[in-house]
Amino acid sequence: MEYHPQPTAGEARPWAFPAPERGALPNGLTVLRCHRPGQQVVAVEIFLDAPLDAEPEGLDGVATIMARALSEGTDKRSAEEFAAELERCGATLDAHADHPGLRVSLEVPVSRLAKALGLVAEALRAPAFAESEIERLVGNRLDEIPHEQANPARRAAKQLSKELFPATARMSRPRQGTEETVRRIDAAAVRAFYDAHVRPSTATAVVVGDLTGIDLDELLAETVGDWSGNSVRARPVPPITADDTGRVVIVDRPGAVQTQLLIGRIGADRHDSVWPAQVLGTYCLGGTLTSRLDRVLREEKGYTYGVRAFGQVLRSTGPGSSSGPTGAAMLAISGSVDTESTGPALDDLWKVLRTLAAEGLTDAERETAVQNLVGVAPLKYETAASVAGTLADQVEQHLPDDYQATLYARLADTGTVEATAAVVNAFPVDRLVTVLVGDAAQIADPVRALGIGEVSVVSG
Repeated sequence: MEYHPQPTAGEARPWAFPAPERGALPNGLTVLRCHRPGQQVVAVEIFLDAPLDAEPEGLDGVATIMARALSEGTDKRSAEEFAAELERCGATLDAHADHPGLRVSLEVPVSRLAKALGLVAEALRAPAFAESEIERLVGNRLDEIPHEQANPARRAAKQLSKELFPATARMSRPRQGTEETVRRIDAAAVRAFYDAHVRPSTATAVVVGDLTGIDLDELLAETVGDWSGNSVRARPVPPITADDTGRVVIVDRPGAVQTQLLIGRIGADRHDSVWPAQVLGTYCLGGTLTSRLDRVLREEKGYTYGVRAFGQVLRSTGPGSSSGPTGAAMLAISGSVDTESTGPALDDLWKVLRTLAAEGLTDAERETAVQNLVGVAPLKYETAASVAGTLADQVEQHLPDDYQATLYARLADTGTVEATAAVVNAFPVDRLVTVLVGDAAQIADPVRALGIGEVSVVSG
């Protein structure tokens, strides 16, 4: 039998997060491009400065409806015709609204980039916002709300936001609106929001892929370069305030066999120098199956299939903002346990946090976290879409173009003591808001006995 020779490893090459080239079109649109040889599917992310804070009072959700309506017909094509043209390009187009603004995402084979960009430009320049399409999208959104209410994880997230932020703050309310506010949305409201906030002068386009042989400047000029709109003064951004007084809120679901846990507070965002250490420490606490929370709650006690700790940026305007500090991240621990284990699981979770504060992380934990976070980066950013998404995140969070590249170096340089201090400060045992979605009759008394905060019950 003849064997093929064993493959030999190639020479290891240093990796760094791709550096984009920055430019601008005459209409004011900022452009970040990143040539990635071999990436034959090009990813385009367009960030629009249309934040949820800008939604008119009583019309929460209008940004979401507008985002969904961008691909539902233009002044040249009906919704069906627009969808057919996208399909002929082999392209996918998506848009969604979040607190920082609107994101339009396109993926398309490089050979069809010109056609697909033309469609995106058409959608941005002259969306139809037909009354019938808006009514359909509003109806779809209303149908989604009961399903979200029934989902324990979504219900917990909704309650945590309501608890943390004052009622007057947009962040206290569901991103995509409530049944009451969505019902008020019509084509006129969508058009008014579009006219007020969607313009090239406050937008950024990120293009990532194999751009060999493509005159991207000419292509952009012929497509999104024809998009016009008046410039607008910078809008004041309200500061983020939150109440993280330690307390427990039970969202009552009589008869529930599981309890959904969501424990959170507001902390530093990516502009804060503590962010790399916070990322590292949080990963050690609950970033993977081998982290502390899983080791205790999953492996030793068998309470859960998994518990995760994470930090998610909500909004960031960067240093030097005229409004003062306006950036914040949600720091949270989430998971689910069976109803009978709710009290013991929370007790052990708090013991993990107290032990962490008393004894700190180990060098082995820190080393494993660095290897996982930094070592996986080349695979994480193997596709054009992943690179484009991260660059667009940097844009909406007002971060420098080399932020992600420098972050990995800072993670590798972060020591065990620094990571410990960051995660202990991120999750202080007496400043956590705990939301439990479960059977209040079964879990309220065991949770009160823990003494981790005043316990209140709300309807599910």
